[in-house]
Amino acid sequence: MIVVTMGVSGCGKTTVSLSLADKLGWKFYDADDYHSEENKERMAKGIPLSDEERIPWLCSLQEILLREFSLGVNVILACSSLKRMYRRILMGEHSMKNRQAENYTEPNQAHSHLDFSKDILFVYLHGSIELITKRLETRKGHFMSPSLLQSQFDTLEPPDGTENFMSINIEKTIPEMVTEIGKKLGLNL
Repeated sequence: MIVVTMGVSGCGKTTVSLSLADKLGWKFYDADDYHSEENKERMAKGIPLSDEERIPWLCSLQEILLREFSLGVNVILACSSLKRMYRRILMGEHSMKNRQAENYTEPNQAHSHLDFSKDILFVYLHGSIELITKRLETRKGHFMSPSLLQSQFDTLEPPDGTENFMSINIEKTIPEMVTEIGKKLGLNL
């Protein structure tokens, strides 16, 4: 099983994911660790990333998910996954538009026959821009400029009925959110 916690910067993806991974004993990946230095520098300067700049990053994350899935490893990935297209890339559903994007590379063919789209749950962490702004103002040591928050909200395409997802309001406590995710997974946490 793969759980992707998603949402704008500052919604608590990493915190919720780490707590969930600890409770379940699952492997955790933070998508922020896989951004190129160039992307990190752009975001630190308050420059939003284009789709073309995100696609290689998303493809590398997809490779990780494919590898772990092929090994039977349960994974939790904290990843903004703001657009439906980004989530489709993570699931391995590459449209022609994705293939034509600059810097796009095909995933490793060794795992490309695997279909884990039914084994992936997107957990959409959402809250008000005011609450998330307050969180970002107190966050230290992260490359993401708080000035990009509005652009993230503008880019955000919340999951819909065509996707396997659940929504959680970030006003809940971390333990409440983890318990809610566990219930969705059929687990008692």
